[in-house]
Amino acid sequence: MTGRMLSRRSLLSAGVAGAGLIGAAALSGCGGAEKPAGSAASGDTKLRKVTFALDWTPNTNHTGVYVAAERGYYKEAGLEVEIVQAPENGADALVAAGDAEFGVTFQDTMASYVSGSDPMPVTAVAAIIQHNTSGIISMKDKGITSPAEMAGHTYATWELPIEQGMIEHCVEADGGDFSQVEMIPSTVTDEVTALSTDQVDSIWIYWAWAGEKCKLAGLDTNYFAFADIDPVFDFYTPVIIANNGVIEDDAEMVQAFMDATRRGYEDCIADPKGAAEVLLKAAPELEEELVVASQTYLAEQYQADAETWGEIDQKRWDAFFEWVSDQGFADPIEPGAGMTDKFQG
Repeated sequence: MTGRMLSRRSLLSAGVAGAGLIGAAALSGCGGAEKPAGSAASGDTKLRKVTFALDWTPNTNHTGVYVAAERGYYKEAGLEVEIVQAPENGADALVAAGDAEFGVTFQDTMASYVSGSDPMPVTAVAAIIQHNTSGIISMKDKGITSPAEMAGHTYATWELPIEQGMIEHCVEADGGDFSQVEMIPSTVTDEVTALSTDQVDSIWIYWAWAGEKCKLAGLDTNYFAFADIDPVFDFYTPVIIANNGVIEDDAEMVQAFMDATRRGYEDCIADPKGAAEVLLKAAPELEEELVVASQTYLAEQYQADAETWGEIDQKRWDAFFEWVSDQGFADPIEPGAGMTDKFQG
């Protein structure tokens, strides 16, 4: 999903300190964010009001939150949840600044700010999708059936160090020459158009949205997933983060939020078409056929092989951050930094 990537790129290129300042300046309380993308409607003033910041525009990564709001799970938990679209620098800054209690981000994004002497005060409390479902897609006639074959072809890059490091690792480990991959700064706004008109040969996509979109468009493509290439790249993307102060001072509320959210995602797993209807009600601008296809795919991916939705395996979490540090993309990251399992079901 291109919008998601733009928000990540903006946050990382701005730098952690700059992103935090942008987030603090952009809001003066929850009402300063971009227009609400949905909320748990209730006139009950006894409900605890909390804000949940999307990483970008509404999509199927977020459906469980919309379901929990629509079906009253948050209200039952004593919460009134306002869902807002984050500014371009992402939800991380809003949550860190205390302008949102919860938000959506990605483990590779978090690598830039969980280490060092002044880490950003946010922690991942749940994995939205259990495994990394992203990878590289290309038109079949390009012959890119493995990472090595990216050499001699163009690749649309977000110009992020971790991103490019992952591509280099995959290409070189497969016996290819990374120096022969032509890195083109990404201007992709629609993967189907970019691939079918030869704007670029290969693109990093998240299958649940862009992959399903390419399928619906009838494109004849090759695709390989990062998690299949090297287990270290089976990191968590996306995740729900919470403000550290909220975790420390109001753990009971965080647990209530997580339990209600889990119910929402369990509904998505059990009834993807019904979940798609909820998301389309909240975001009618989305294409119905794509939303249904994406929800159907994610029904098997949200929880996958985990015992419950939202689990974060610290071994996998740490393995990716160790790789990031070993490559010099971040200062050494302590085991378990940036995540907690205390709110898992």
